[in-house]
Amino acid sequence: MLDYNIIHSTSSWPFVEVRKLLKDRKDIIKKKNKITFQTGYGPSGLPHIGTFGEVARTTMMINALNHIQKIDHELITFSDDMDGLRKVPENIPNEEILKSNLGKPLTAIPDPFKKFSSFGEHNNEMLKKFLKKFNFEFSFKSSTENYKKGIFNASLIRVLEKYDEIMNIILPTLRAERRKTYCPFLPICPKTGKVLEIPLISMDKKTGKVIFDNKNEKIETSILNGNCKLQWKVDWAMRWFTFDVDFEMYGKDLTESAILSSKICRALGKNPPNGFSYELFLDEKGEKISKSKGNGISIEQWLRYASPESLSLYMYPNPKRAKKLYFEVVPKTVDEYLTYIEKFPSQPLKDQISNPVWHVHNGTPPQEKVVMPFSMLLNLVGSSNADNKEVLWKFINRFHKEINPRDYKILDRLTEYAINYFKDNVEPFKKFKRPNSNEKKALENLVQRLKKIDQSLSPEEIQTHVYTAGKENGYEKNLRDWFKLIYEVVFGDENGPRMGFFISFFGLKETIELINDKIK
Repeated sequence: MLDYNIIHSTSSWPFVEVRKLLKDRKDIIKKKNKITFQTGYGPSGLPHIGTFGEVARTTMMINALNHIQKIDHELITFSDDMDGLRKVPENIPNEEILKSNLGKPLTAIPDPFKKFSSFGEHNNEMLKKFLKKFNFEFSFKSSTENYKKGIFNASLIRVLEKYDEIMNIILPTLRAERRKTYCPFLPICPKTGKVLEIPLISMDKKTGKVIFDNKNEKIETSILNGNCKLQWKVDWAMRWFTFDVDFEMYGKDLTESAILSSKICRALGKNPPNGFSYELFLDEKGEKISKSKGNGISIEQWLRYASPESLSLYMYPNPKRAKKLYFEVVPKTVDEYLTYIEKFPSQPLKDQISNPVWHVHNGTPPQEKVVMPFSMLLNLVGSSNADNKEVLWKFINRFHKEINPRDYKILDRLTEYAINYFKDNVEPFKKFKRPNSNEKKALENLVQRLKKIDQSLSPEEIQTHVYTAGKENGYEKNLRDWFKLIYEVVFGDENGPRMGFFISFFGLKETIELINDKIK
């Protein structure tokens, strides 16, 4: 347990939200001696990073809770896999399978990937697989399973009992035309298997028997055992009611839905959970990341280029601020992770729990001296033409003979990530500048200066010589242009590493050969 004063003074958002939760639901939590967290997942497309973010952030809160109070808790990851498929997601094989089954529950549609019994099950299994990679502890619940096994039956009868009250909450939010046909219950058509959105004719609040009007054809069924499902906002509230949920976070776009679901939960007879609205993830163009569009970065892609810990770090800061998520974000986040790791050991405890890596590693981040930033490693990959980490380690050991992959596990993992990222996202887009005569002369003068210095010089001393070469060749008023020239000619990019640091690692002789090769 952490010191009381530190816990209650920190502005770290997981602690802030847990303190609020314990205060707001003090009596409820005391009565049941348990705290239930929930995250939701709509499996109409493959799981994406936004889905992971909800679980990661909620887990950070649970970790904070464990340092404040020892109490039984559960994290439910709920899948809305009984929803009817409205459109065919992009980037899915065998689209014709989905096209011919539009409107059916996701778990009633064959798997276009041909790996599982249904499309819903496929996406559920993908979600669980991804989340397990991060060692999350969660209880997975399927909408289909809970409906069909009767777990929701008592709550569904409760919805029927409170039907008029719920309608009074929902109807004012709908257009006039929609009000005429709205019903909280969606029957599964006995003939087509599709989820129908049709008006209710009559109901029996005791037995759960209901009759719907399907284009002048009566459908008589039961609301129990998976014959019907609830409309989204009522379903969300019913779920809170059934599982006694204490906390759930959601995207900003669901704020209005959360307000209505909270009212419905109260109508059913329980206080809604504490909520936390986070800003959305945006792609490079500033558009919302969507499961159906498949834009942004997938979890598999991030894990090809960087560690799970770096992805968790990306999720931590400022959850109420929109975040752009595209490939260039990955190396930046990795370098931020390394910076936080390096700072952590020397920080006092009150600052440590505000350090993002405390939350990424639940209070015990790894200790390892940071040898070089990821951005430097990427440049080293390009300059050395390394296609495996053994070659890359040979270059690293030129400057740091004392380190090895066994003792520097973070760096060792980064070497593989750097090679993957460089080959996929840097090398194909490099545009090397052909220097004009004056620019070529300036770079030749840099080479001559480098030939005269000793490899034993520190990175900062080497950097001074690079500065001097620029000043002596007409760049004294704008050294930014001098380094831009070096980067564009040598690295094929407008940006690049701190040259003194790079030369120390890559070697004087090798750097001279590299520059000469680019200015031939």
